[in-house]
Amino acid sequence: MRFLILLCSIFLIIMTSPILTYAKPAIEQTKLIIEVDGDPHQHKQYIETYHPTVKVVEVFHTLFQGLAIQAKEHQLRQLVKESFVKNSYPVKTYQTQINQSVPFLLKNETNQSVVTYTGEGVKIGVIDTGIDYNHPDLQGNYQGGFDLVDLDDDPMETMISQGMPTIHGTHVAGIIGANGKMKGIAPNVSLYGYRALGPGGSGTSIQVIAALEKAVNDGMDIINMSLGNAVNGPDWPTSVAVNRAVEKGVSVVIANGNSGPANWTVGSPATATKAIAVGASTPLLQTATIIDRFENKQIDLIPISGSQDWTLQRKYPLVDGDTGAENSPSLSGKIALIKRGKLTFTEKVKQAEAAGAVGVIIYNNEKGPFQAAIQEKSKIPAVTISKKDGEWLKKQLKQSSYWIETEYHQQQDQMTDFSSRGPVTANWSIKPEIVAPGANITSTIPGSQYQTLQGTSMAAPHIAGALALLKEAHPNWTPAQLKGALLTQAKPLQKEGILYDPIEQGMGRVQLDQSIETKTILHDALLSFGKVDDGKKRMTTNIEIENVSNQTNQFSFAIPKQQAGLRWLLPQTISIGPGEKRSIPIKLTIDSNRLATGIHQGWIQLFNRKERYQIPYIFINQTADYPKAMGLELNIDPFNSKEYTYQLYLPEAVAEVKIDLYDPDTLMFVQTFIEEKDQSNGVLEGIIEKKHLPSSGDYIAAMTVLSKENKSYYEETVIHIR
Repeated sequence: MRFLILLCSIFLIIMTSPILTYAKPAIEQTKLIIEVDGDPHQHKQYIETYHPTVKVVEVFHTLFQGLAIQAKEHQLRQLVKESFVKNSYPVKTYQTQINQSVPFLLKNETNQSVVTYTGEGVKIGVIDTGIDYNHPDLQGNYQGGFDLVDLDDDPMETMISQGMPTIHGTHVAGIIGANGKMKGIAPNVSLYGYRALGPGGSGTSIQVIAALEKAVNDGMDIINMSLGNAVNGPDWPTSVAVNRAVEKGVSVVIANGNSGPANWTVGSPATATKAIAVGASTPLLQTATIIDRFENKQIDLIPISGSQDWTLQRKYPLVDGDTGAENSPSLSGKIALIKRGKLTFTEKVKQAEAAGAVGVIIYNNEKGPFQAAIQEKSKIPAVTISKKDGEWLKKQLKQSSYWIETEYHQQQDQMTDFSSRGPVTANWSIKPEIVAPGANITSTIPGSQYQTLQGTSMAAPHIAGALALLKEAHPNWTPAQLKGALLTQAKPLQKEGILYDPIEQGMGRVQLDQSIETKTILHDALLSFGKVDDGKKRMTTNIEIENVSNQTNQFSFAIPKQQAGLRWLLPQTISIGPGEKRSIPIKLTIDSNRLATGIHQGWIQLFNRKERYQIPYIFINQTADYPKAMGLELNIDPFNSKEYTYQLYLPEAVAEVKIDLYDPDTLMFVQTFIEEKDQSNGVLEGIIEKKHLPSSGDYIAAMTVLSKENKSYYEETVIHIR
């Protein structure tokens, strides 16, 4: 399984030094990031003296005290034994994850435009695939940047002559600061591009950290990172670097990821405690749903970017198109149901179009929904659905001819299914912290064009732009105050009168006008009480209330509804003077034996005169269904074709880890791949000789984890052996 930071639509990471001339995939497999005690420059000299075969690729000293090194595996293993090495991390791969959403956020509840700030004087760095600074809507605001792929000061998007072209960074930049035919959230902001992801929107964790360092050193006020990977842990190097960027006075906005709607799907660096992790909600839009009234079945359709809108108004016959690779049946006047795989999405849609189809439905070949895009414009609509829904439709086709009908609904302020959910493992914090529109967002792309994309990659730049307006309005506010103001005034979203869970929406959808005018800032308002073991225990966490008005304010908590196993101890009326900030303890007694195991979350209410603030809380009772092992990677050593290296992330210490390989077709056991005992949390890595692995091909890797409490957990993924 690869660690990809999808640029929500696609995510990226950047670096800042000319030493990055070694960014070839084969070499990346032998790179390592080490965290060190003391001055990393002194350790660089030591390594060059006493480990001359190890190349120091990069020195990190601004946000992360460490080095990126490159060598053969046995040389790296020797070096990490040095006393100054605190931790080591494998280098991961990251990828990139108008518009009615912009005016939607600039209006108040009565639909009046009330925000007059434009981001003037604020500098935003976009760490992504680059920016097409020749786009007429971006020319005026683009001020420079750096290319961490080609190592020059020209962060242009990847062009077709350079490999697989990219559009993601330009799309993100337009949402933030377009000022032409399209207007971004902050049309007068100063835009800087940091191209961390190259052809196809891919880049390494080394590049991401370097990009952060470059942006911080260039004096950015705000950094947008619409990218992420699959490691749900707060201690990954990119998350650490993000926290240190915030400590240096920079606000960092990160897309939460597109792996929803399952819990625990947020990945680094959105897991960073000081970042603003952003989920995706819907602006006002029309959604399409397949309806089977006889079976009482509804299937939501996810548009494929680049295809026509799904606007079919009558029933159409559905035909099984398999994967689209075989000779298709007659598709004239019909809708093709096609399985994901073998062909590109573009090939599937264009072939169906050529065969006369009126629409295409592509269903997933693995669990859950997914998003897709095509590289050529189509004349017919195309959408995606989940594997479960696709297989249900295919089952109907086997029984008789089958016709489908579409219903359309107006939707606003709803959480998207694709938006990744929290919480974070290890520290059990709530992510995302805030949400913004991320569905069907039209913005700039290279070639003076516009395109509609969706994802948390599109939601994050709405928040980055909002921060620019907030900073223009309050130039002396710190990143903590800016973040606090946005979260304090966020609107908690509901579905059918019931609040979405905190791990779906954080504090809610941004309300920019109220954030600018806020008289109160809540700090650390997403309350995490941690993980509770057996028995009865009193847990305490703190919320800080800052009064930024010119008069004394009174605050009080509503008494939460009584619940078996929970007893709240909240302060009485709190008086806070003008300019004063107070830390308020929130105490909760938890009787774990009277509660179900797993995630417990909800809301408590804080009042100030006529204002009401919804404060989310969370705790884990004993254990939960979080992944006990994640991010399994198996890579062949480029310098030794007889060996493979493997990495696996463990969110907490375990008694045993065992990985068995199975044939994906027959499900027959092949062999035990890894078996390790008494492992601490963090990265588990090692070497296995090729002769001890089965023949080349794909295998199901069944991971069994035995906890310290002697409880067994099982997960599986797919790995490829070359």
